[in-house]
Amino acid sequence: MPLRLRQRWNAWWQARHQPAEQWTLTQRNVYIVPTRAGLAFGLTLLLLLVASINYQLNLGYALTFLLAGSALASMHMAHGSLRGLTLHARPPQAVFAGDRASLDIVVTNPGAARHGLGFGVQPLAGAAVLAFAEVAAQGQSSVGVGFLAERRGRLELPLLRIESRFPFGLFRAWSLWRPAGHLWVYPRPEQPPAPLPSAGAVAGGTLPARSAQGGEFDGLRPWRRGDSLRQVAWKKMARNGELISREGRESARRQLWLDWSQTRQASTEQRLSRLAAWVLLADSQGLAYGLRLPGQELPPADGGAHRQAALQVLAEWE
Repeated sequence: MPLRLRQRWNAWWQARHQPAEQWTLTQRNVYIVPTRAGLAFGLTLLLLLVASINYQLNLGYALTFLLAGSALASMHMAHGSLRGLTLHARPPQAVFAGDRASLDIVVTNPGAARHGLGFGVQPLAGAAVLAFAEVAAQGQSSVGVGFLAERRGRLELPLLRIESRFPFGLFRAWSLWRPAGHLWVYPRPEQPPAPLPSAGAVAGGTLPARSAQGGEFDGLRPWRRGDSLRQVAWKKMARNGELISREGRESARRQLWLDWSQTRQASTEQRLSRLAAWVLLADSQGLAYGLRLPGQELPPADGGAHRQAALQVLAEWE
């Protein structure tokens, strides 16, 4: 089959698999075919049978049917090594474009011990690269499946292949499962990162008159989403039950904006790469920053949640 036709066939076949939170392997979704070794073994059995008939060899008949019975038992065991397993995927960690993502698959085994289980991403062309594991009887095991995150965005989890050739490698039993969920792939940060743009003065910004003890903070304001825990005035909160944040003198007057127009790059991906590097650099320095894209704006804040929100905005940018 030509490569392009095979890819189209595989894409159509993969599209038929709807996402599922968990996947239980049963007789309806486990498939089995002979391997190349199995086909060669079957040809050998056929030659033994023809020779036994031609020369009337009783021991040849016995050997032929003994080996055939072993092959049938192998087929049953290969199918049974998958049947009954339940699979569940943990939420994957976000990665940058071009990095390898890892998906943890939790395998629950309600029966006897399972050996030689292979897990991997089903490609459109070529053979899947499998990670093998064993699951103890009445036990549970975690298997890591790695794959390359080539493009940015909020991507659906890939189609997974579960395979077994236990015990003799004569038959290949497999099933396909598309886990429900998404993987965040952020734009790859520019290396080395460009210097951060200078913070701009806030129009109408004034200095609070009140200073906190030690001079670290200058005033109080209502808590805003993205404020770090060290900014929360806990004594005030204990008295009136309201979240109040302390604001520094410099942050009260100036704000850092990471603006699309400041990137000065030729292509969209280069602009996103520079903005992603600025987000990571500002976060590592503990700065409050905002993000401006054409038609979209993320208000200034700091902290891990704000960094994640900014990178997600960049990942989904069209």
